[in-house]
Amino acid sequence: MGKTIGIFNQKGGVGKTTTAINLAAGLGRRNKKVLLIDLDPQGNATSGLGIDKESIELNVYDAIYNDTPMEDIVIETNGKNLWLVPSDIDLAGLEIELAQSNDWHHLMENALVGIKDSYDIIIIDCPPSLGILSIMSLIASDYVLVPIQSEFYALEGTGQLLETIKMVQENYNPNLEILGVVMVMHDSRTRLSSDVVEEVKN
Repeated sequence: MGKTIGIFNQKGGVGKTTTAINLAAGLGRRNKKVLLIDLDPQGNATSGLGIDKESIELNVYDAIYNDTPMEDIVIETNGKNLWLVPSDIDLAGLEIELAQSNDWHHLMENALVGIKDSYDIIIIDCPPSLGILSIMSLIASDYVLVPIQSEFYALEGTGQLLETIKMVQENYNPNLEILGVVMVMHDSRTRLSSDVVEEVKN
């Protein structure tokens, strides 16, 4: 059964989608069969893989909310061994719809049941928030990878992020592991970048 990795940081502009795309492409080139799920309403991972959003008939919203089988939504990309579940702006309103229900927690996990055996690695590009979509992704994931910028405010909100992961571990997914932190936009020539790295290690 394939492993699922959630790429998670509630801050926008920290290289989350870039990390997700490059990790997925790199694993594909290493002969791993990879599925990238774009769960960000902005759909940057979808665009980043060269997919024309106007040509998409079904997207991850359909799998989560309309019970469309995930395998019917998967599309092939130009990347080696790399497939995509595309996103759509419809996702922006999904959290409001799901908030009215108490049984949303395992929707992503359930949507993945039929396809986990088909891939070596499933990567979820989470939205930049601590909302329902991100929590659903963590519940469905085996690992979480956190991109952090090497800049002054990089660690702002990290405590809240870690508390969210801990909450998911304690209440929904005790097997969720933090795979690590990826330092992005790092400039080793500056003292600030080095200081941020040391702070993350501590």
